[in-house]
Amino acid sequence: MMRAARHRSALSATHRALARGRALFSTQPIEHQSTAASLVNAHHVPDPWSPPELHEKPNAFERSKVSQEHWSDDWSQADLRAAQHEHVVGTWGPTNAIRDVPMFERGEGVYLYDMDGKQYMDWTSQAICTNLGYSVPPAVIERTTEQLERLPHVYGGLGMVEIRCRLARLMAEIMPGDLNGFLFPSGGAEANEAAVRIARRYTGRTKVINLYRSYHGGTASTLSATGDFRRWFGEEGQSGFVKAFNPTPLNFSWGASPEEAATHALAALEEQILMEGPNNVAAIMLESIIGSGGTIVAPPGYMQGVRALCDKYGIVYIADEVMVGFGRTGKLWGFEHYEGVVPDIVTSAKGLSGAYLPIAVVGMRAPIQQFFEDNPLGWGATYQGHPVTMACAYECIKHMIEHDLIGNAARLERVMIECTARLIERHPSAKRGRAVGLFGCIDLCGPDGKLMQPLAGPPHPAVTPFKRALSDEGIYGFVRPPFLHTAPPLVVSEEELRDGFDRVDRALDTLDEKLGF
Repeated sequence: MMRAARHRSALSATHRALARGRALFSTQPIEHQSTAASLVNAHHVPDPWSPPELHEKPNAFERSKVSQEHWSDDWSQADLRAAQHEHVVGTWGPTNAIRDVPMFERGEGVYLYDMDGKQYMDWTSQAICTNLGYSVPPAVIERTTEQLERLPHVYGGLGMVEIRCRLARLMAEIMPGDLNGFLFPSGGAEANEAAVRIARRYTGRTKVINLYRSYHGGTASTLSATGDFRRWFGEEGQSGFVKAFNPTPLNFSWGASPEEAATHALAALEEQILMEGPNNVAAIMLESIIGSGGTIVAPPGYMQGVRALCDKYGIVYIADEVMVGFGRTGKLWGFEHYEGVVPDIVTSAKGLSGAYLPIAVVGMRAPIQQFFEDNPLGWGATYQGHPVTMACAYECIKHMIEHDLIGNAARLERVMIECTARLIERHPSAKRGRAVGLFGCIDLCGPDGKLMQPLAGPPHPAVTPFKRALSDEGIYGFVRPPFLHTAPPLVVSEEELRDGFDRVDRALDTLDEKLGF
C-alpha cells in the first residue's frame, strides 16, 4: 500500500508539473492572461521557410558547341596559344607565369624541340622525372600497348592481373631486406599520403615528424608534411605534422664539422620526440636526399641516427625516394648512401616510369605487410595498380637495369663535380655547389655573399633575364632561385653533359651582370 501511495504521489507530482508547463508554455489565451503575456515563454513557433530563388542557367550538353577542329590534326601555334590563354590554368605559380613558355611538339634523347624547331636540352629531367629521356625504349611501347589492347583496366580492389604480380615481385627483388609488400598509386604525393596512412594505422599513433627543408607532395596531408614554403598554401585543417630542423639548416649551423652537426641535430630530434611523446609519434618521414631544397646529402651518421631513434621508440621510418629513387644519384636508392639503413616504408615515383605514364610505388617491410593481411589498409584509389601504367613501369625498370643507367649516373658524377666547380670558379653568383650521381645544385648569391633570394620569393629582378638567357642557350628545366639544379636524363652522355654545362656557363654571365657583380 505504501508503494501504491508513493506511486500515486509521483503521478500527482508529474501531472502538476505538466499542468504548470501547459500554463507556462501554452500559445492559447487563457483566463487572467493577456494576448501579449501569452507569448512570453511560449512554445517556439519558427518563421515560415521560403526556398531561395534559383537563377536558372542552361546546363544541357550541346553537341553543336563542339568544334570540328577537334577532329583535325592541324592546329596552328596561334590556335594553340589562344586555347591555352583562354582555358589552361597554372599550378604552383600564377597562370601568367606560363603564358609564354615553350610550346613543345617532340623529343629525342635528352632534347626537346618546340614548334619552331628550336632545340632545348632537358637540364633537370623536367621536374626530376624524365629519367629515360625522350626516345622511348621499344619494349616499353610494346608492353604498354599490348596491355592497353588486351585489358586496359582492372580495379585493384576487385581483381588481379598478371602485370601487378610481376611488378610486385620485381620490386621485392630490387629492394633491400624484407621490403616485400607493394602498392602502386598514381603519383608521388599519393604514395606519400598512403605511407602516412599506413604508419598511423600500423602504430595506432598520430604524429608525423618531417624536416623544414623538404617537399613531400601537393595533397592536403603531404603538403602539411612538407617543410618548405609550399606548405603555407594548404596546411589549414591538417593536424599531427611536426617540423624539425634539418642537420643542414639555411641560416645557422649545428656544428663546425658535418659529424658535429649530425650529433647535435640528432640530439635535438630526440629531445623533440620526447617532448611530443614517443607513444604519439607514428613516423619520421624524410627525403633520403633533399631534392628541390638544394640536393643535400645528410651529414655522416645522421640517417643512421634517425634509424636508431625510430627503432628505440617504435617509430616507422619512411624514406621519401620520389625524386631520387631509380638511379638518380648513382645508386638505385638514395638511402643506399647511408650504410646499414633500411627504411620501414619506401615511396618513389618519377623515375619508376621515366614519367611516360603516372605511377608510383609504396614498399613496406614484412611486419607491416603482415599486419594488413588481417587489418584493412584504410587507403585506396581507383587507379591504384592500373594495368597499363604498371606494364610501362615494369619495362622501364628492366631497361634501366639492362642498360646500366645507374652505372652511367655514377660514372658521370666526376664530370658533374668538375663542371660544377668550374662554374663556381668562373662566376661570382655561383656560391657553392653539390653533386651526387646525376643530381646536382648550385647556390646562387648576390654581391653581399648571401643567397640571392629566399626560396619562397619574391623573385629577384635578375631572375627573369637569367631564365631568358638559359632559354636562349637552349637550356630547359627546373629553375627555382636561389637554387640552380642539374639533373639531366640518366641516358645523357659525357659529351652532352659537358655541352649543357657550357650553355649554363654562358647564361650565368647574364646573372652576374644583373646581380651587379
